[in-house]
Amino acid sequence: MAEDLAATVRGHAFGLPGAWEDHPWGESVAKVGKKVFVFFGLAEPDDGLRFTVKLAASLEEALMMPWVVPAGYGLDRGGWVSAAAPDDAPVEMLIGWVEESYRAVAPRRLVAELDARAVGLER
Repeated sequence: MAEDLAATVRGHAFGLPGAWEDHPWGESVAKVGKKVFVFFGLAEPDDGLRFTVKLAASLEEALMMPWVVPAGYGLDRGGWVSAAAPDDAPVEMLIGWVEESYRAVAPRRLVAELDARAVGLER
């Protein structure tokens, strides 16, 4: 179900160390510090999960998906892509993209905190 997929991906994004929600231009974005790492856009009830992330390692693979396109507004030059994920999109892949985008802009200490969580070292 689209709502579950969107809730899972959004919940993961906002659960990353130091992540918070902002609403510039009236849309929802996930930020770490002052930097955006996911654009969720304006919430449209029937749209499903739409988001924009910054990818480096997964960029070419992501662009092979028929529902992923280079981001507009010149963001594509920085490796940003926009996705309109279908309900059956692999949630692990989408979460991986969100984390990759987070790692691209987050301070090293917060990335280290994320890595510590992954191996169970967080106190």
